[in-house]
Amino acid sequence: MSVTQTNLHDQTPAPETPGTPGATDERVSPPKPNLRRLADFPALYYVSFLAVLLIAAATDNLPDSMLAGFAATIILGGLFIWIGNTVPVLRDFGLPTILCTFVPSILIFAGVMPENLIAVVQNFVKGYGFLDFFVVTIIAGSILGMPRALLLKAGPRFIVPLVGCLAATFSIIGLLGLVTGFGFIEGILFIAAPIMAGGLGVGALPMSEMYAARTGGSSADFMGDLMSAVVMANIVCILIAGIYNGIGKRGIQPFIGFNGHGELMRIKGKAGDLTSPPKKDVASFLSLGKGLAIAGILFIVGNLVAAFIPGLHPYAWTIIIAAAIKIFGLFPKELEDASSEWGDMIGAFLIPALLVGVSITYINIEEVLQSLSNPMFILLTIVTVLVATLSSGILGWLVKLNFVEASITPGLVMADTGGSGDVSVLSAAGRMHLMPFAALTNRIGGALVLFVTSLLVPFFG
Repeated sequence: MSVTQTNLHDQTPAPETPGTPGATDERVSPPKPNLRRLADFPALYYVSFLAVLLIAAATDNLPDSMLAGFAATIILGGLFIWIGNTVPVLRDFGLPTILCTFVPSILIFAGVMPENLIAVVQNFVKGYGFLDFFVVTIIAGSILGMPRALLLKAGPRFIVPLVGCLAATFSIIGLLGLVTGFGFIEGILFIAAPIMAGGLGVGALPMSEMYAARTGGSSADFMGDLMSAVVMANIVCILIAGIYNGIGKRGIQPFIGFNGHGELMRIKGKAGDLTSPPKKDVASFLSLGKGLAIAGILFIVGNLVAAFIPGLHPYAWTIIIAAAIKIFGLFPKELEDASSEWGDMIGAFLIPALLVGVSITYINIEEVLQSLSNPMFILLTIVTVLVATLSSGILGWLVKLNFVEASITPGLVMADTGGSGDVSVLSAAGRMHLMPFAALTNRIGGALVLFVTSLLVPFFG
């Protein structure tokens, strides 16, 4: 028996990677939404599910349980994703993600969301640990699912722009924060770190938990600022990617190795070493169950080590342990595949649910508006993306990668929201076949950013 992995976030199968490296893709736009299906359910049934959810919440009869929490966030997330995908042009600029992230909190701010629904979702995310469930699953699946040969053979060359753009961005944004009065550590932790994490699941969400643990406050105290930076940076990434695409179509080539027209490396015959195998479309029930258990055990081990060796967040120890397992081959392929398949399924189906849960639990619209009213916050966010893009392109060019392609991945891909952000950026750049490199960036870069952030948190406050 098997289950099909459905990408709720895009509501279409993941794009295929062309077989010819270096071929220039035509710009790929998100497909038109299927009016007969919402959240991958037949429309009539989805509307019925939504009606049941709203009636139960309005009459204060929505049960405070994990099961109701899953149902509420999945149904609401599917609605906002579908609405976002119905809007031409804007859907290319991350509208579905923006709606999931901010509309629920706006509804709370406006006083129109039932209190019963708010309480159930908040307890689901915090009390029942949905946040830990999602973050650790993605960490475990990403690291254990990374081909070992890819890390050992292609890693050193690709790591140069990835680590270099991270170091440059942290340093420059920290110094700008210091000069402008925003603060050195504050500039890194609240601007550079969440943006450069390459996704919300290993960015704003766990970082807010780290900062709360450090200060003794609540995750909600930090989530508004972190999410604002991530979403704004994603829009800037897409705009820059579109500019690169336009430059390529006009044949502008100011120097050798500037534009590879989709080919990442300038060394012929080496690109195949950087290719990740395609994700599976199906996974057995037993494999998914084992993946769930592995994620849970890694989370327990991470917390256990953190209890005896304080100083690093349990998420950071989980990353270290998973990486050690992968590098030293401590798991058989069966268990690595199980963890990867479970992570792929959760990432494909539950991202909208997670965003809705985060919006209801952590986002305070008043705080977001206050952040966006700060010109320095906006300036540092834009500069973060520009530094990441240019430094990645320059360092990539120095190690025989093409400047534009290295600017896009790891540069722009590190600064977008991951998942839908990668699709939007690569689509705008006309280079969807670079998706395997985007996955490599998100997996290694996201884990590295979270690890470095955990080292800097003790200096905060």
